[in-house]
Amino acid sequence: MTTPGTQPPLTGLRVLDLATLFAGPLAATLLGDFGAEVVKVEHPTKPDPSRGHGLSKDGVGLWWKILGRNKRTITLDLSKPGGRATLLHLAATADVLIENFRPGTLEKWDLGWPELSAVNPRLILSRVTAFGQFGPYAHRPGFGTLAEAMSGFAAITGEPDAPPTLPPFGLADSIAGLATAYAVLTALAARDRTGEGQVVDMAIIEPILTVLGPQPTWYDQLGYVQARTGNRSANNAPRNTYRTADGTWVAVSTSAQSIAERVMHLVGRPELIDEPWFATGAERAAHADVLDAAVGDWIATRTRTEVLAAFEKAEAAIAPVQDVRDVLTDPQYQALDTITTLDDPELGPLRMQNVLFRLSSTPGAIRWAGRPHGADTEQVLTELGLSRAELAALRQEGAV
Repeated sequence: MTTPGTQPPLTGLRVLDLATLFAGPLAATLLGDFGAEVVKVEHPTKPDPSRGHGLSKDGVGLWWKILGRNKRTITLDLSKPGGRATLLHLAATADVLIENFRPGTLEKWDLGWPELSAVNPRLILSRVTAFGQFGPYAHRPGFGTLAEAMSGFAAITGEPDAPPTLPPFGLADSIAGLATAYAVLTALAARDRTGEGQVVDMAIIEPILTVLGPQPTWYDQLGYVQARTGNRSANNAPRNTYRTADGTWVAVSTSAQSIAERVMHLVGRPELIDEPWFATGAERAAHADVLDAAVGDWIATRTRTEVLAAFEKAEAAIAPVQDVRDVLTDPQYQALDTITTLDDPELGPLRMQNVLFRLSSTPGAIRWAGRPHGADTEQVLTELGLSRAELAALRQEGAV
């Protein structure tokens, strides 16, 4: 139960978002969702490419509406003296600066850690790049796709006799965005004790390795290399997607032994439980053909509604394979307000994913969707103390 008038937990935290496409900006979005004041800094003539990434409506990028939410937007050309000076002025007032330029770019503009920490020793500088700040690949251009390939994700994704499969969305970037928000909060916790800021070095190729699980340890200790198994798992069975009589799909998981036994009773094959190999997940996985046939044949003669109801009654784990249309009408998502609606000045009522989690006393909120390029430049810089004459000089220089 929330307390009326309670401030979000990150109220008072100021974040400068200098990053683009997608991990760094997502980290800033997550911080803004829970009350941080986020100032999005973009080039005056080359805005964040996410504004034009994917689909748009009436010329307004829809992905940006999500990624840019809860951010004020300003423009600065950091390569110009006025832009550099203004960024340092902003950094002196900030708690966090997130950037994803190639290593050495900030330094080229005399905006590296020595200069930033000189104006604000308490600043957290979060550097998000494909390969990190050092090493043989550090200066290469890179995107999340390369992390999905390098990490081993693509190698284990797809059917055994098909090519390695890349995800159709920004998986590695999104994982790195979550990890960056965590890293920033960790650095802020350390600052509470030491009084000093520090540099966060986030390489997009690394967090995805964490979510891939024990593959390096398996190989180190056993020489085991995980192969592509499609929707099946090497650790349990039945675990797959199955087609229903009305042409839809459901996903079944039996990670727990008790669930596997309930499924066999439900589909009318209890005798399989007595097989010696049924006693462990790995042994069941080795007999996936038998188990998939048992479950798949039963599901194929029933509609999705019938299948879901029967599994729920049997307390067995199942979910419909949903596309976005199903997600928007799913009663569980509706109960959680996972997809929420807000009013946007450009597009009117707009639905998007809500904040990432619920806090009982200090909840987060979407205060506004992504704003137009540079919409808050004058307001933010005026609050910073710049005069009209100084703003005019920056415009004349092309720095804003």
